[in-house]
Amino acid sequence: MGKRTAQEQQVQRIRALYLGATMLRSCARLIYKGIALPRQQQNLHSLPCSYTAPKFYSQEAPRDYGVPNTTWSKNLLDLYNKYMEGSKSGTWKRIPSYNATVHYIKGVPPVRNREKRLFTRNLDQDGVGFEYCMFYNKAERRMVCLFQPGPYLEGPPGFTHGGCIATMIDSTTGAGAVYLCGGVMTANLTVDYKNPIPLGCVVIIDSKVEKIEGRKVFTSCQIRSHDDSMLHTEATALFIKLCP
Repeated sequence: MGKRTAQEQQVQRIRALYLGATMLRSCARLIYKGIALPRQQQNLHSLPCSYTAPKFYSQEAPRDYGVPNTTWSKNLLDLYNKYMEGSKSGTWKRIPSYNATVHYIKGVPPVRNREKRLFTRNLDQDGVGFEYCMFYNKAERRMVCLFQPGPYLEGPPGFTHGGCIATMIDSTTGAGAVYLCGGVMTANLTVDYKNPIPLGCVVIIDSKVEKIEGRKVFTSCQIRSHDDSMLHTEATALFIKLCP
């Protein structure tokens, strides 16, 4: 009986700690949302205090990397402006691009100094890695990515690494599937490399959702030069919807 009583006491202590932590989290949410405490409680906390609560969230909006910066070439800027013109009529929609997945979730405040980053947005310096922006055409079920590979993406001397190319295909086709079907995961990616992509050049990654069968989302993709004169890569990808 004594052993059982000790165990019960330990469980009670754990429950008390859990309830205390839960109350602290609830108070933190109320303070963050700007919900005032009752007047009596405010008076209790109006005494001078040397303690400053840590600030976990930045009030500033996260940076959108899908807009022009000083490293964008003329070809990339020209294509960007072309699709932005299309967005005025509603044909195309520019997709914002952040460096963390949580920034895409509506209602979640941006996290300052977050350690985890998206693979394609993991560098602090512009122009040296994945430089790109995306536009979505809902009627045609197409996602187009304008991509300018930087010098840190080198594979063969002077050319873009094949794994980086596959990454951008996966990101572009996956984004198109997400905007049409919601959350998805990559099940298969088949890439046929036709012509190498020189570092610093601009290519168009043009993807389309071909068909949907149950939870399966079938997509196709081409990578073409900025002037459509050369086919660099062809690919197909299969995604699985997370929810039926």
